[in-house]
Amino acid sequence: MPETLKNKNNQSKGKQITSSPSISLDEPSSDLEIYSKEVLSALISDNLPPTPNNFSLYFDRLLEDKSETLRKQILSVLELEETNDDESTIVLERSLKKGFSSVKDVLGVTANLYKNVSLMTKILDKRKQELIKNPDIQEALSVTTLLESDISKLNTILKKQNTHMKTLYEETSQIVKNVENETIFDNKFGVYNKRYLLTKTKQEMGLISEFKHKSSLMMIELSRELIKNVPQEKAVILMTRTIARLLLKTSRRSDIVAHYGNGVFSMLLKHTDIENAKKAAQRLCDLVSNSNFFLADREIKLKISVGITDLDPQYFVEEIIVSAMDGIEIAYGNSKSDYAVSLKEKKVQIKEKEKEKEKK
Repeated sequence: MPETLKNKNNQSKGKQITSSPSISLDEPSSDLEIYSKEVLSALISDNLPPTPNNFSLYFDRLLEDKSETLRKQILSVLELEETNDDESTIVLERSLKKGFSSVKDVLGVTANLYKNVSLMTKILDKRKQELIKNPDIQEALSVTTLLESDISKLNTILKKQNTHMKTLYEETSQIVKNVENETIFDNKFGVYNKRYLLTKTKQEMGLISEFKHKSSLMMIELSRELIKNVPQEKAVILMTRTIARLLLKTSRRSDIVAHYGNGVFSMLLKHTDIENAKKAAQRLCDLVSNSNFFLADREIKLKISVGITDLDPQYFVEEIIVSAMDGIEIAYGNSKSDYAVSLKEKKVQIKEKEKEKEKK
């Protein structure tokens, strides 16, 4: 441990910690300190509590508007201290699934061994029958009978062990299934899964109810027209994985990128209003459209469709997701843009106006 940290720890025992007279919070001495003070001021200005989570969100959001030099400088510092409990959980989930796969392989090898012993028993029985037909070889027949008895015992033992291993496998399978019900990672596409998305979206809506800030949700899918023109299922999966990687590339650290299901992805944009969500969608669409996918000697230009909605606490999470999915459908009908906004509140107002017209 560095000597300076040791001295600080020793001073903190039984004493009140005071700031160094040469360093003042009112007079930041580095670009990072100046920026941190700016983030704190923005939080207070927006009437948000300066919790670690809120500070992290604003830290990322405000950094987007800074110069490239400052961004690189601050990001290099963040990389040195970055620790992520979710990433540790993902590594654990991967190891668990790999371990279960190994157990499955062991069971398969054991089953094949049992089959081979059973096959050898049948071959031995066939040879015994051949010897019976020749009464002049009684000694060999006697040895074969003893050998058959030994192999039969071995076969019985292997059968019991195989049955026991199968039971252990089924118990392990149930454990893994229970763990999978609590997982947060989609192993196929390398992003978070639907369960994690729903949990985080619900949490964010609770925070919105409390602190009245704005957050948005995007639903993204590979263009249906593109999928239609690429009939190979493996190629579609590879293209979808490419989209997942691009989503991770364009997202901020505070954003949640998840696979909702059936190749549809979601991005939870915390502390991001609709206008900024539209800018994020445009950046994503541009990034995807500038990325090409090669299938044999064919070059395919990637394309996505994006639906955007806001997080309104008066609705259920599922309703918010449906609203964003509606945005995807709207985007398909607009030849000028690959993304569209669909807000639950506007739909409610439209329905109310239609009801009023029907009454009149």
